[in-house]
Amino acid sequence: MKLGILGTGDVGTNLASKFAELGHDVMLGSRSAEKAKGLAKKIGPRVSGGTFADAASFGEVVFNCTSGSGSLEALRSAGAKNLNGKVLVDVANPLKFTNDQMTLTVANTDSLGEQIQRAFPAAKVVKALNTMNYRVQTNPKIVRGDSDAFICGDDAGAKAEVTKILGWFGWKSIIDLGGIDRARGMEAILLIWFALSKKYNFEPLNFRVVK
Repeated sequence: MKLGILGTGDVGTNLASKFAELGHDVMLGSRSAEKAKGLAKKIGPRVSGGTFADAASFGEVVFNCTSGSGSLEALRSAGAKNLNGKVLVDVANPLKFTNDQMTLTVANTDSLGEQIQRAFPAAKVVKALNTMNYRVQTNPKIVRGDSDAFICGDDAGAKAEVTKILGWFGWKSIIDLGGIDRARGMEAILLIWFALSKKYNFEPLNFRVVK
């Protein structure tokens, strides 16, 4: 599969490395094509780099791994025509840090996931992998015992595709929360995640639903 990854931070480069390890072709996208190309070269031969538009055009599935505050701008730069009809996995969170405190810039009555879906109605937005550390995203076994990954989105076929991709990483428990409006809860989870991460010195951790 061809994967387009928008964003060249820890999340984007980690996903690119894992996809390449699994035998897929990846293009990293950044505002600076040269930056993306340089990082891609370090990761390996199956990874290339370009602009946001290049990566969005390249990918059969596209991952938004940009900073939440800049996601809509980055996706506009990627171009609606390059996202139309594609599964767009939103991994970003609308976070703001002030005096060592985390807050959400979008909450309660809206979410970043919903904003992206409204801005790009022809894309099939699925919120996923935003509730955990980037190392846990591609290696769930890094935490002891089984834990859960959450997804939500309005397109059942797109969610099935993302579920398959998460299975490549070793995820066994993937909970479909429903429509893209459930991204409000998935993004809000970051508040407790941040508090727990600070308490445990940012060791890898994750959530498990028990009933």
